[in-house]
Amino acid sequence: MLEELLQLDKDAFLFLNSLGSPTWDGFWMFVTNKLSSIPIYFILLVLVYRQWGLRKTLVVLATVAILILVTDQLANFFKYGVQRLRPCYDPQVSGLMRLVKSSCGGKFGYFSAHAANSFAIVLFFTILLRKSFKYIGFLLFLWAIIVAYSRIYIGVHFPLDIITGALIGMGMGWIFAMLYIFTLHKFQL
Repeated sequence: MLEELLQLDKDAFLFLNSLGSPTWDGFWMFVTNKLSSIPIYFILLVLVYRQWGLRKTLVVLATVAILILVTDQLANFFKYGVQRLRPCYDPQVSGLMRLVKSSCGGKFGYFSAHAANSFAIVLFFTILLRKSFKYIGFLLFLWAIIVAYSRIYIGVHFPLDIITGALIGMGMGWIFAMLYIFTLHKFQL
């Protein structure tokens, strides 16, 4: 069963990765770059600031920093614990795939920290802002899906790496949103 699932994952990766073309490579390299998300983070902080003021915005900043730290380190723990090879290191797919980056990154890729961090931020801010901004969740989830797909497009993660990262990220985003809300009520910030 596990072998069949992993083979299906590799087949899906090869299909999705092969959809790319040199015309779009620059766009997807931009999307996958962590710095390209800074404008979205800035907009989210502005929305929080306008909604709740400086004190709560500073608490949000601290919460998000810890959220990213925890999610990122959890991804590293899994990468070295599970030791699933990234596609470019996997002998079954490495000769059949497109690697858009100049290098593949670390040897192991389960699960995607990019996907986990993106979806953690998405769910965290969706919970915080959904009452005031009707379509914020839809827009943020669309952004996270695009970031997650970029990891397959450039050739550094299998779809299961992305799906697992997204699920864990959403779980962490929910936990940290609940902690933030609890902190606001407990300390009446």
